[in-house]
Amino acid sequence: MKTRSKLLPIVLCSVFLLGACGSKGDKSASSPDYELEGISFPLEEKVTLKMISQNGPLAPKDPNEKLIFQRLEEELNVHIDWTNYNADFAEKRNLDIASGDLPDAIFNAAAGDYDLLNWAESGVIIPLEELIDQYMPNLQKVFAERPEYRTLSTAPDGHIYSLPWIEELGAGKESIHTVNDMAWINVDWLEALNLEMPTTTEELITVLEAFKTQDPNGNGEADEIPFSFINNGGNEDLKLLFGAFGEGDNDDHLVVDDAGKVQFTADKEGYKEAIKYFNQMYDKGLIDIEAFEQDWNTYVAKGKEHRYGVYFTWDKANISGMNESYDVLPVLAGPDGRKHITRTNGMGFSRDRFVITSANKNLELTARWIDKMYEPLQSVQNNWGTYGDTEQANIFELKDGSLQHLDLAGEAPGELRQKTEASGPLAILDSYYGTVTTMPDDAKWRLDLMHEYYVPYVNNENNYPRVFLEKEQTDRLSKIETDMWDYTYRKRAEWITNGKIDAEWDEYLAELDRVGLEEWLEIKQAGYDTFVKGVK
Repeated sequence: MKTRSKLLPIVLCSVFLLGACGSKGDKSASSPDYELEGISFPLEEKVTLKMISQNGPLAPKDPNEKLIFQRLEEELNVHIDWTNYNADFAEKRNLDIASGDLPDAIFNAAAGDYDLLNWAESGVIIPLEELIDQYMPNLQKVFAERPEYRTLSTAPDGHIYSLPWIEELGAGKESIHTVNDMAWINVDWLEALNLEMPTTTEELITVLEAFKTQDPNGNGEADEIPFSFINNGGNEDLKLLFGAFGEGDNDDHLVVDDAGKVQFTADKEGYKEAIKYFNQMYDKGLIDIEAFEQDWNTYVAKGKEHRYGVYFTWDKANISGMNESYDVLPVLAGPDGRKHITRTNGMGFSRDRFVITSANKNLELTARWIDKMYEPLQSVQNNWGTYGDTEQANIFELKDGSLQHLDLAGEAPGELRQKTEASGPLAILDSYYGTVTTMPDDAKWRLDLMHEYYVPYVNNENNYPRVFLEKEQTDRLSKIETDMWDYTYRKRAEWITNGKIDAEWDEYLAELDRVGLEEWLEIKQAGYDTFVKGVK
């Protein structure tokens, strides 16, 4: 393996042709060859590995200021010399790569599939599967328990070029990722107007009309907003309610039926009927007039004032606060009486968290160091934060060898996690809860709500996994989606606000065909079929 890295100057100079090879002399971005073999931790003498990384805006500029990395250095006797970017990470990372003077590795690499395959072809990064099999028992154990993650991490050419982040919070239909845009209804307003919780799409309109006309907040002003969302806003979009009219919709406009066939959602009759329903809502003045243009800050500001009758988000604490004023809107029966929740294609997995460059002369050391991230206790801390910090609040208490989530007493979990976590490659499996750690309170609360309200109506057995496609396929999908998503959301907004969907439907379908819908479906289906074969 070390022979490969010694060819680096020739490889990179031929790839980049930028005249940067060897330009930094002794100040190389990668570490010298320590000639270490048969490594066990802690090392007898401290050595340094050099890595590029990124941090959130609230995190220390130097990751070594985090207790989690200080503990790792003390335990392993390996120092990490970070080049850390808090902003414009992808641009700066790519400039560093293009310079030809590479670090040993990139932590929190945030690389798309096209990037990974392009870097591999160019000799920037190396395959990792041999390192995994020889030096990474913790990751091996994860792959043995969940073989699908090895399949998802493997490129079409059979190599693993990057290491994954894995966070399980429920499995299959019961995963926390099954629903993202939960609908929340103002129960204070229901009580003030003596209204029952709506159970059908028609009853929802009746309730929203009452919210609009009967001053439920009691201030004598018509300032209530019956229904709001962020158009094409992910967790804040209104797609959840499309399920009352047919196959429904999700952020990918893609579902997998029980026969394993990939289906596009935004060309179905049920999709059209849902848009007609929202147009009816709009004509009655029930939809927020800013819904098609508002940003996150505007959306949140109105939500914190409790001006919404119904709105959408992952967790109401983000918008209207963790109080009793809002509750989950139950799954509504559509015109045919059917209740249906469309699965998202979300999952707690990304394959892009760590790459090793071809400049690395310490492959065994790097592999054993990064395998530490897959130890269960370390993974939990990497993902959420640590314990025993005397300078700030702690996410956990270490008790009897298990990490117990603490009551944060008013601390914002997201902000504290950003300040204390490592992120990067890790694995948290459902089997860890109750043994290695406790489930975060906010996740447990949300999962309980999903089980109560949504899971019984998630009718699809399958969803679309994060399959690893060929570079050419990835590029082609990106080009098709650039046109298709812009057109789809533009027409959706036009039809909700102006109607005319029946008159323009055939033209819409023809345009989808023109921009490449059939080719998109073929690529998606082929990727799904390959994945299914790989995990059997």
